[in-house]
Amino acid sequence: MRGLPKSKWPPRDGKSSLAALNSGAFLARKRFGAGGPEAAGGCEVSETSLDENTDQLTAATLGPGLFRRVFTALSDLVMPPVCLVCRTPIGSHDALCAGCWREIDFIRPPLCDRLGIPLPFDAGEGAVSAAAVADPPSYDRARAVAAHTGSMRTLVHALKFHDRHDVRRLLGKWLVEAGRELVLDADVVVPVPLARRRLVMRRFNQAAILAREVGQLAGICYEPLTLERTRATASQVGLSRGARQRNVAGAFAVPPRREARIRGRNILLIDDVITTGSTVGACARALRRAGATRVDVLALALVTDRAVIPS
Repeated sequence: MRGLPKSKWPPRDGKSSLAALNSGAFLARKRFGAGGPEAAGGCEVSETSLDENTDQLTAATLGPGLFRRVFTALSDLVMPPVCLVCRTPIGSHDALCAGCWREIDFIRPPLCDRLGIPLPFDAGEGAVSAAAVADPPSYDRARAVAAHTGSMRTLVHALKFHDRHDVRRLLGKWLVEAGRELVLDADVVVPVPLARRRLVMRRFNQAAILAREVGQLAGICYEPLTLERTRATASQVGLSRGARQRNVAGAFAVPPRREARIRGRNILLIDDVITTGSTVGACARALRRAGATRVDVLALALVTDRAVIPS
C-alpha cells in the first residue's frame, strides 16, 4: 500500500517482522503529524502515550542494553519461552513453534474488499464477492488474520475462555499487520461490547483487550466505552444467520455522552471472530446512527466456507 513501509502478510515465521513492529509509529505520524493526537482532536491514545510507544518501538529497533540482556537471560531461566499453543520450548517469547505455525490458515489476497473473505482468483483492486453484492454489509470493510481453524481457534479460545492474556501481544501485532489499510484510515478503535452477565462471569472483554493492543501499536484513539449493549441477547452459538441477525437487532447503541467522540470520524471496530457478520453489523449500524463517517471491522478469525472457496 502506498506510503507504508514494505512488509509481507502473512509473516513467514512466528516472529512479527520489524516492519510490523515499527508500523505503529509510522501510522501514528502519518495520521497525526508532528503535533500528535492531541493536535488532531484531543483524543487519548489508549493507556500508553504516543511518545512512550514510539520510544519503546525505537528501543526495540536499536537493541537492548547490557542490563536488559542480562535481565532477559535471567527471566528466561525462570520462565523459559514456550509456544503459545502447545507449550513446547522455543527460542523466544510471544511466538509459536513450527508445527503450530503451520496449522494457521492465514487469510491472503485476493480478498473481497467488503467482506474480507478469500476470492478464488484475483479480479483486481477493490473486487467484491457475489455474497457482498447480494447482501451488502452495514460496515464498509472487514479483514481478519486467519480462518477460525487449527491453532488460531486454539489461540482465540485461550484468550476468550482460559484467561490466557499472554497471547495478546502476538495477536495484536497480527491484527495491525493484517488490517494495515484499515488501521491507516482509522481515527478511533472501538471494541464490540460484551453482555454484562458475560462480563461479570468472564471478568474481561476479549475484544477490548485486542482493541487496546491495536490502539497502542498503531497510535489510534482507544474508546472502550463508545458502544454499549442495550439489552441481553441469547448466545449466538448454533443459531442460523437469520436468527443471529434477529438476536442482535437493536442490541447496541452509542450513549449520547459519547456521540461527540465519534461523530464524523472513521471507526475501526474490533472483535475476536466474525461468523456471519451479524454482531459487527449491528454494531456498525449503531455507530452510523451516532454519526460515524466510516466503520471498518478487524477480527482475529473469520469463519469461511472452504467447501466453496478454493484454497
